[in-house]
Amino acid sequence: MEFAVLATGMEVILKDGRDRLARMSVRELLTSDRAELIHDKSGPSSTDDEDLTVVLLNRLAKHEKKAVLERAEHVREMATGYRSGSEDLARPDEPRPQYVPALPLQARYAAKAAELGVTERTVRRWARAFRELGEAGLVPRIAQENDVLGGADPRWVEAAVEVLQEYQEESRPSVKFVLEEVEARVKTKFKLVKVPVPSQATGYRWMKELERRHPTFRLSTQRNRDIASRPKGVYGKLRPTRPGEYVLIDTTRLDVFALDPVTLRWMQAELTVAMDWYTRCIIGLRVTPVSTKAIDAAAVLYQAFRPQPVPESWPREAVWPEHGIPCGVLVEAEAVHGPATGVWGPKIAPETLIVDHGKIYLSAHLTSVCHRMGISVQPARLRTGRDKGPVERFFRTLREDLLQRLPGYKGPNIHSRGLNPEKDAFFFHHELEAIIREWIAVDYHRTPHEGLLDPHLPKVELSPAAMFEHGLARAGYIEVPRDPQLAFEFLNVTMRTVQPYGVEINGRRYNGDCLDGIRDMAGSDIDLDKRRLEFFADPDDATRIHFRDHERVWHTLEWEHAPSLDMPLSEEALQFARRLAAKEYTYPDDRLAVALLLKRWNLGLGTSLVERRMALRLSREQAALNIPDTQADTVNSLPSVARVLSLPELPDPPAIETPQASESGDDDTDGLEELEEELDFYATALKDIDDDE
Repeated sequence: MEFAVLATGMEVILKDGRDRLARMSVRELLTSDRAELIHDKSGPSSTDDEDLTVVLLNRLAKHEKKAVLERAEHVREMATGYRSGSEDLARPDEPRPQYVPALPLQARYAAKAAELGVTERTVRRWARAFRELGEAGLVPRIAQENDVLGGADPRWVEAAVEVLQEYQEESRPSVKFVLEEVEARVKTKFKLVKVPVPSQATGYRWMKELERRHPTFRLSTQRNRDIASRPKGVYGKLRPTRPGEYVLIDTTRLDVFALDPVTLRWMQAELTVAMDWYTRCIIGLRVTPVSTKAIDAAAVLYQAFRPQPVPESWPREAVWPEHGIPCGVLVEAEAVHGPATGVWGPKIAPETLIVDHGKIYLSAHLTSVCHRMGISVQPARLRTGRDKGPVERFFRTLREDLLQRLPGYKGPNIHSRGLNPEKDAFFFHHELEAIIREWIAVDYHRTPHEGLLDPHLPKVELSPAAMFEHGLARAGYIEVPRDPQLAFEFLNVTMRTVQPYGVEINGRRYNGDCLDGIRDMAGSDIDLDKRRLEFFADPDDATRIHFRDHERVWHTLEWEHAPSLDMPLSEEALQFARRLAAKEYTYPDDRLAVALLLKRWNLGLGTSLVERRMALRLSREQAALNIPDTQADTVNSLPSVARVLSLPELPDPPAIETPQASESGDDDTDGLEELEEELDFYATALKDIDDDE
């Protein structure tokens, strides 16, 4: 083999097994598969069993690492006379007389042993380890061991892991009890072989190492179950690329009590939110008493298309335009048309809805709504909260930044609860929802979020509102359905036929003039599928239902007993009222049942949990869905009404100036009161005359 230095680099002339010459660059010789260098000793390699020096040193504590580096200086001084190992980097006092390189190595070993107070055998062992492994050879053997279980019998470890895994769903045991079970398991499982059992101290040390891999003793049992359910492979994560691509929806019980307006007692509250994963914007929320229903989840999803308007007291920077796009994207409407009303959040058209396995999220109501709106539903994995990590983190932010500052805060668990937080409950459920909605718009949407960033500008902190503007610039304009009757699509659907008396749903009869052209279909020979119509009902308001005729025009039907009610009545409350009336009367009707229920609540007798929940849902000031009034639209569309509404407003009559009295007194005031009574008398008399005529 010969070397040749050329302008292109260094090359080697080789002879192969057939005595043929070949030219090859040194780089190709070292890295290519065409040639292989054969050594007597392979030298250090990255595949060796020993760890790299930097790995061993970084594994040590700060004081341990300092001791190893000082020991390496002593070894280099014994070998070369200089602590740095080189004469060029000698210190002012080096070489010291007892370590002059001309002295025998044995004398230098003896001098170093006397200086450090150790034996010459220890010094020789240091020197030998330093020659073989360098500074890594001076690391104590205990620190070099990667695995504390290196001295444990694999069969004992296998039995210990089996026992720990069996406690994933059980209550927390003690370490002593688990060690006893492991010993019994080893004797039962390996009868023909004697497996060494560790001492109590060693067993505790091994269990401490196994605790790192299979948490059982130190964390909460719920946390241990979550860790045990982690996937064994690579973690998967959805990567949203635009607003609305993935929408997370979840429900949690709030850590604050709300007030019952019927009984003025505290009650639990649940919060359901919908979050856009790309922007972290909250696009829908609803606070419900005690529990959440499918209609509540549908109402939260409806808010993504139709955000609710905000009151005038909100700060201007927290209000989104009516179309839901921030003012920084389009021309401000205020500059053209004057002040514009706003909404509390952006409008987003969800593409995929990520839900858990709750009953309300897998119900036929919500899945049918998603099907009609073209939204795919993707359930998260069972008991895997990280699949909805952003919304779970939002619940924690809500608790830490808002809820714990409100009266009635009870803490995240029973160990954090105060002495009597129920007595501090102050807000009603609808007030609590308004507070949360305002906090989201004013604070949360405007605060930079650690999880929001642009890969091209990683140091720029983005808030959810700024991320929404970034998403629009990246993905384009977001178009949501503009149908004014969109709320009907989120109601529960029931198929019924129209009878001569109207439509009957669960024993309730609905009627209206809009059915006049459809009643004749009841006894006709038309197929049943064609005679059945879709009726949309709100479970929180059983007094009316809605349907579309064959011309796709919406109509509203009222319950026959609705005129006797001054408030909405839920279907659940009506069923409960029927059961109460059946206990007192043989043949009760719905009007009597509702009257008994309202009388019971007015007297304060409805104190059960079910009745309080129904009363709370009825006492909300704001409905779940903004159902348009189809009857008002029909009246306004009449020609006569439209002609009256189109007339300009008449100017106010000019004010008549009345002379002021020069003097006034108590007598004058009494006279005016008598005069007003006389004018009222004559006005009434004249009215009666006009009526008689």
